[in-house]
Amino acid sequence: MQNSSYHQTTASSSTSTDPSASEKWAEKLLRECAKAISEKDSSKIHHFLWMLNELSSPYGDTDQKLASYFLQALFCKATESGDRSYNTLISVAEKIHSFDTARKVILKFQEVSPWTTFGHVASNAVILEALEGEAKLHIIDMSNTYCTQWPTLLEALATRNDETPHLRLSVVVTAAAGGSVMKEIGQRMEKFARLMGVPFEFQAVNCGFSRLGELKREDFALREDEAVAVNCVGALRSVGIKDRNGFLRVIHGLRPKVVTVVEEEADFTSNKDVYIMCFEECLRFYGTFFEMLEESFVATSNERLMLERECSRSILSVLACEGDGGSGECERREKGNQWCARLRSGDDHFMPLNFSDDAVDDVRALLKRYQAGWSLVTSQGDDAFGLYLAWKDEPVVWASAWKPSS
Repeated sequence: MQNSSYHQTTASSSTSTDPSASEKWAEKLLRECAKAISEKDSSKIHHFLWMLNELSSPYGDTDQKLASYFLQALFCKATESGDRSYNTLISVAEKIHSFDTARKVILKFQEVSPWTTFGHVASNAVILEALEGEAKLHIIDMSNTYCTQWPTLLEALATRNDETPHLRLSVVVTAAAGGSVMKEIGQRMEKFARLMGVPFEFQAVNCGFSRLGELKREDFALREDEAVAVNCVGALRSVGIKDRNGFLRVIHGLRPKVVTVVEEEADFTSNKDVYIMCFEECLRFYGTFFEMLEESFVATSNERLMLERECSRSILSVLACEGDGGSGECERREKGNQWCARLRSGDDHFMPLNFSDDAVDDVRALLKRYQAGWSLVTSQGDDAFGLYLAWKDEPVVWASAWKPSS
């Protein structure tokens, strides 16, 4: 019974000094296993994989879940089966995917956590300010939340003091959201816009996230009399690393009045060639995410389980797959200061826009709707701009606004 004695010994020895340290056995074992893989120590690899397999469970507590999903990635890394396993998981996910289920998960997540709504509120505030007074608006939306960001913006447009503008919404269709799904979303958006009394036009731009970097200006049918805003929520990390600067040039060429960028605060890019460093960053980020999910959802929540399974695919792609993260859901995240450096570099660069006091107040009001533990952090220093959502003082999501250079 080596597995249970190890768990009990680890817990009892650490509890005496730190009441919460007994819950960290998964991190300890996972680090040892990742170190063994990095050093190619087959004996230790087998030992730690066996121990993790005995102790982990996707239906247990946070430590057991963390151990289970990271075990999958570490096993695939050790056996060089990452790409094959990842493609299998994606294939299974696509077969069981349904719009109603995905929408339910998104809406429930937004109900219990500001993880996504933070970016929506911050982006909507700056878009409305940048396009104030314009008669015709064109928002190009690159995100993966099924247009749940836009009803509140439509409400704001309907209550503007000046004449209600015409809004055209161009939504990039991802691989997960097929044409039939976007057709239904478009119909719902059109119905809501009519209810709000906002002249509205919906356009779906077909492009899987794996080919997001191949989008061209011509795909959006720009019109001379429209004021353009580009909304990138969780989109940039889905572009291959080598294609990112080129993709930003495409956005620059759209000549938008404002570009909103929202990304999760993790760096899986600069350290991708140093396995143990990449592992540590992955463990830090997803450890925080899993902890947040545990405190936000009830233990039996199906929505929580689906979010965790989605994370497991991302963990596998980062820790066990080859390439730069430019295919499927394989996402190489970068931190806010890294995105700032990209956005501010080159001839076709962008200039940061400050969030107004009203925009910051909107975000603070949003956070008051959720449980304790969430906070807003404004960026400091010359290497980063924007706002950060923090969970227990740990920055987890970054939101920013930009305008193209002249």
